[in-house]
Amino acid sequence: MTRRAAAAPLKLEVIAVPGLPLVRAGDDLVRLLDQALGAGGLELRDRDVVVFAQKIISKSEGRSVELAAVEPSQRAREIAARVRKDPRLVELVLRESKRIVREAPDVLIVEHALGMIMANAGIDQSNVADSAGGERALLLPADPDASAERLRRGLAERYGRQIAVIINDSFGRPWRLGTVGVALGCAGLPALLDMRGTPDLFGRTLRVTVIAYADEIAATASLLMGQGREGQPVIIVRGLAAGGPPLPAASILRAPRDDLFQ
Repeated sequence: MTRRAAAAPLKLEVIAVPGLPLVRAGDDLVRLLDQALGAGGLELRDRDVVVFAQKIISKSEGRSVELAAVEPSQRAREIAARVRKDPRLVELVLRESKRIVREAPDVLIVEHALGMIMANAGIDQSNVADSAGGERALLLPADPDASAERLRRGLAERYGRQIAVIINDSFGRPWRLGTVGVALGCAGLPALLDMRGTPDLFGRTLRVTVIAYADEIAATASLLMGQGREGQPVIIVRGLAAGGPPLPAASILRAPRDDLFQ
């Protein structure tokens, strides 16, 4: 009796690109990545997903602000006193936001102008150096999906391959401790996979399953990217099989009419 050949195991590669320099305003990230890939003996292949840390996107786009140049409003000062934060930082949060969702000591949750619900409008001061010794804060990219598309086009032109791009950031979650990577920007792949109408293992039709595909890739990349001094801001994810029409990361946002938790 002949034994049936076993199916090939599924396999996913997650590769940190070494040797990228500290990014500054105006830097060409495609060129810097090309140099790092060459120095590391790496190459991009068709269907690779290149995951960029949000910080290097914001830095290259000049989204860094010197806090000494920020004049906090009276409203910012009042909120800062309640949440125990720097009034200048609170002023930046207000400028980047549509509304405050929740505030408490050491906590300021807002709806960002881009639609995400997040702490401090995603404004960060970690790993943001100032050569003059002052304090700086880093804002999110003005349009992360557009940033991802520019990078995707640049990589496609340089390498002549089908490559997708995700811009990754760390988010907290309202009912769970800790942060996870999520996709702020996405180009070249579907940010969402709608499984509704397809059968499960036993033929039952799925009715509600929609997968945040880009977020799952971002979280995978975060395992190597890290949150502190790891210095691995670009990750290649290789071996993904899912396809479909590209959808931007903005498509992941829940419409206000469907928000049951406000």
